[in-house]
Formats: sequence, C-alpha cells, structure tokens
Amino acid sequence: MIAFVSTNRGKFREVTARLAPSGIRLRRVDAPYPEIQADRLEDVVSYASRIVATRIRGEFLIDDSGLFIDALNGFPGVYSSYVYRTIGCDGVLRLMRRGVPRTARFESVVLLGRRGRASKLFRGACTGTIAPSVRGSGGFGFDPIFVPRSRGPTFAEMSLAEKNAVSHRARAVDALATYLQRRGS
Repeated sequence: MIAFVSTNRGKFREVTARLAPSGIRLRRVDAPYPEIQADRLEDVVSYASRIVATRIRGEFLIDDSGLFIDALNGFPGVYSSYVYRTIGCDGVLRLMRRGVPRTARFESVVLLGRRGRASKLFRGACTGTIAPSVRGSGGFGFDPIFVPRSRGPTFAEMSLAEKNAVSHRARAVDALATYLQRRGS
C-alpha cells in the first residue's frame, strides 16, 4: 500500500478512484509538508519529497497542481493553493478583465518517492477556459471556475467520474498506474 501524503481529501478521493481499477491501493497520510516558492510544480514536489521521505516508511505519493491562466501570464500557477486561500475563485474572476482571452490549463505533477531511491515524476494537463462566474458545488479549489475543453460544465458541476475522465490529475495518475503495473507493484 502506498501512502498518499496530502491534507486535501478531495485529491485523495480523485486519486484513489482513478487507481482502484488497477488494483493499486493507497492510504491517506494527513500531514502537511513545506511548499517552497518556485516557478515549477516539479520543484515544489521534489523539495517536499526530501522532507516527506524522512517521515514516511515505504513508498509515498505527493501531488502538486496549479491553475495557469493565459491572460494572467500563468498566474496563479504554482501559487494556486495560496491564491485560493487568500482571494478564492471570486478574486481570480475579478482579476479577469472583460474581453481578455479566458484560456487556461490545470497542471498536475505526481511524485512517487521512497527514502533512499530516486523519485519518479508523472505529469498531466487539462486545457480549458475560465468561466465568467462561479458554477457548481462539487470538487475543490478552483473547480467552480474551470471549464475543461472550453465548453460545458465546470469541474465543480461534474461527478467524480466525469472529472476523472478528463482532469489533469487523472492523466498524471494514469501515467503513474502504467509505471506501477509495468514495474509489477
């Protein structure tokens, strides 16, 4: 069983649901870890993995994701968690001027680590647009303002299965599952 280190129950639900058909089981470890200020998601999880490796026995997963809005030069990007806590979806919508392109993408990097071994990184992305208003009550974070594939419901208006069929995190987790199956774990 692999430890999924996250304080975010929503991420855990998404990842366990996506891995279940592969027979890969996770246990959630609700433990915060430091998130450095960096320009890339890969740098954030790589730094965190060095700390987590000293606290967790066996294999572990860390996920870092971000919403990258083209009209805001990729903001909030790696700072998505902080921006969500401080200004939320409404604050991001206020930053979006009328008439600017609303294109955006969610990116996710999942790290598989273990003390004394090299980490493996798995990436996923989902392109879409920013909705003109908050829509839906499901999901978490910026899900209520992100419309995958630029039309239709926001992530927050989708069921878990619908979101997992197209999301950035699901794509990263699929790459992880393929790796684990090939490795024989």
